[in-house]
Amino acid sequence: MARCHTLAGRTLGELAMAQGLAIPANLKRSKGWVGQLIEQCLGATASTLPAPDFMALGIELKTVPINPQGQIRESTYVCTVPLTHNHGIHWENAWLRQKLARVLWVPVEASPELPLAARHVGSAILWQPSVEQEKMLREDWEELMDMVCLGQLEQITSHHGRVLQIRPKAANASALTPGSDSEGNSIMTLPRGFYLRTRFTQKILAQHYILPD
Repeated sequence: MARCHTLAGRTLGELAMAQGLAIPANLKRSKGWVGQLIEQCLGATASTLPAPDFMALGIELKTVPINPQGQIRESTYVCTVPLTHNHGIHWENAWLRQKLARVLWVPVEASPELPLAARHVGSAILWQPSVEQEKMLREDWEELMDMVCLGQLEQITSHHGRVLQIRPKAANASALTPGSDSEGNSIMTLPRGFYLRTRFTQKILAQHYILPD
């Protein structure tokens, strides 16, 4: 958290220069660049490993793009959805639960008219779900994973889940992965990811910040 305090109020350009990183022209082809920059500044250890970003602390890092009113601009990706070998997975041992056990939220300015290098980093929040928040996450996860395990993946829409949703996560339409249909047959389908709805993460920010009306 002491490292986080040193980042608050600084621009992405300043941080990139300090880390010796090139600043992309935009984020269309470098979508994960902001998160990678903050990871490097804070000394995240997991890299691409299937573990929380700060492994020794069990803390996941999530950068949150916000507009000038403090409103989150997009849903938050958490982890991939297990489309195969998913029988026997329970909430207690779910990867999503482990990823959300403790999260370091780092808000970052994301107004399209603001150059990437000029965007400021906000004050970080170290958060863990309340009993009620975990209950909502668990209920959504169980509903969605039931549909996945029953081969109803193609029937899942953005309307499923109060705080959690499943969406396609692939570089393009040809990036297919194995799954199964309702008859248990193996199929090829788009990879899916778990995402937190913006209203859920917005409430987390509202608990810690005084946001403009």
